Amino acid sequence: MTKRDLVLRISDETRLAQQQVLEVVQKTLDYITEALAKGETVELRNFGVFQAKVRKARIGRNPNAPAVDVPIPQRTIVKFKAGKEMREAVTKLPSANP
Repeated sequence: MTKRDLVLRISDETRLAQQQVLEVVQKTLDYITEALAKGETVELRNFGVFQAKVRKARIGRNPNAPAVDVPIPQRTIVKFKAGKEMREAVTKLPSANP
């Protein structure tokens, strides 16, 4: 599902103009991004938690030259932990491996 799909679906169900829905969706995403950039945690009940985490520096390997160590610097990443309702909904999906 893309942002456009989401906007169309919400617009159809709420009878709001697509432009209005797009502005609300975009503002929501902007505020989530802004909070994460400040190092804050974003918790959306029953959906999940977004968190900015620092990944430690480490040594990697180049598969084409395994004898050469490649230093990977410390960096900040976004971590997402699914909420209970989302986990339960996804768990009901049939598994890909029979």
